[in-house]
Amino acid sequence: MILTAARVNVNYDREKHEKYKARNMTNNGATGDVRTPECIPAEEFTDPRAAVDRLCLIYTRATAFLCDAFSQSMREAPTTRARAFYPEIRLTTTSFAKVDSRLSFGHVTEPGTHATTITRPDLFRNYLEQQISLLLENHGCPVCIGVSDTPMPVHFAVAQNPDITVPHQGAAGFTLRDIFDVPDISTTNDDIVNGTCKPKPDGTEPLAPFTAQRIDYSLARLSHYTATDPEHFQNHVLFTNYQFYVSEFEAYSRRMLGDPDSGYCSFVSTGNTEITGADDAIATPSKLPQMPSYHLKRPDGTGITLVNIGVGPSNAKTATDHIAVLRPHAWLMVGHCAGLRNSQNLGDFVLAHAYLREDRVLDDDLPAWVPIPALAEMQIALEQAVAVETELEGYDLKRVMRTGTVASLDNRNWELRDQSGPVQRLSQSRAIALDMESATIAANGFRFRVPYGTLLCVSDKPLHGELKLPGMASDFYNSQVSRHLMIGIRAMETLAKMPLERIHSRKLRSFDETAFL
Repeated sequence: MILTAARVNVNYDREKHEKYKARNMTNNGATGDVRTPECIPAEEFTDPRAAVDRLCLIYTRATAFLCDAFSQSMREAPTTRARAFYPEIRLTTTSFAKVDSRLSFGHVTEPGTHATTITRPDLFRNYLEQQISLLLENHGCPVCIGVSDTPMPVHFAVAQNPDITVPHQGAAGFTLRDIFDVPDISTTNDDIVNGTCKPKPDGTEPLAPFTAQRIDYSLARLSHYTATDPEHFQNHVLFTNYQFYVSEFEAYSRRMLGDPDSGYCSFVSTGNTEITGADDAIATPSKLPQMPSYHLKRPDGTGITLVNIGVGPSNAKTATDHIAVLRPHAWLMVGHCAGLRNSQNLGDFVLAHAYLREDRVLDDDLPAWVPIPALAEMQIALEQAVAVETELEGYDLKRVMRTGTVASLDNRNWELRDQSGPVQRLSQSRAIALDMESATIAANGFRFRVPYGTLLCVSDKPLHGELKLPGMASDFYNSQVSRHLMIGIRAMETLAKMPLERIHSRKLRSFDETAFL
């Protein structure tokens, strides 16, 4: 009965799409005022690879159509609108039968119809095949692949073609929005991950955490902010707030490329400069982007990406907002912090197990009253990495590392304000360290269901007269940056060996979750 229901749904989708196109269609097949690519009928699939192949076909045909139409419009003033649509995955289930409750993803929570639009199936092939495979295994019914009713903005369609650039409004010789669909920020949002998304009028629920337009928007922003293409990002992401870590990361990457047994295959620097040899040259860029990113790659994507997000919660939110659509398996903050206890020494480590969120940048998306729990898998990996790198264990590890609450503020010069308020709140929260980014990264990890963790290094103690001054900072950087970075790398390499069903735990899932991770 499930298979029959799914087939009925295919017919319904096809009928709905034909009616949608027929509203403007003339007898010659090119819509009266709208030209569209030839429609590919919706079809059921029980083979994940074949399903993704069909997604690629629909997507490629749509982008090629829009690229051709746009190129033609730049040569000759267009007279008809050109429109193409994103591909779609749709699943219909009719049974309340429970699946393996240990899994946090790969299944829908109740019967009904669930769907999602898809972009860049070539980039997300491994992810899509994995998620579709789990749906087939857990529900025993096929997925339907077809053309959605969501128009594809021309800016995103031509993004992969280096020979085409969409000019700003008024520079094309015709009104762009009269001929092509453009990005619509009213529908490019985080309603699904924020838990505020409403079912469509026909009752369809979301199947994935992000829509195609939301993903396309972030892919474009990633290229802009990091100066590297999304294809280079790896599944494990380190965030730092100082450029000093970059040179250490490059040095480590070169050592790995010189080791044939390391499993790493290349290193990508700003501007998509990629090297495969330990001694290969990397040209110095004329200017750095806002958030330089560097990628130590493995063939299967399980390598490590380092992003220098700079200083402040706004940058931390921006970076994680966009990297989240790549569905990484973990991200960690390995930055500097102010130690708040007199017993701490410069260079000590802080393992966050709670966060005081005074960064305020996420309050509208994730209220401050929402707890951000520590994730056992991340905490253990970080603690074990500290133990290996410092050669200390058990009680002796407390000499160089404290576990506790990290406070993140939105004011870098908080020390200049009246001390009675901030210091009292820090004391009441039992905070042991303060920075500007960690709570934001952890909170966005919680919001986007990306496993998160924080290991900071004490670089100053403003409450105890040890300020971050030039000479003191130089000594600290020389002695601690390399060791701190290595701890983050060791932790990520441990997490890379962990099964996905373990690292993507149920702690990050709400009542009604999307089936896709």
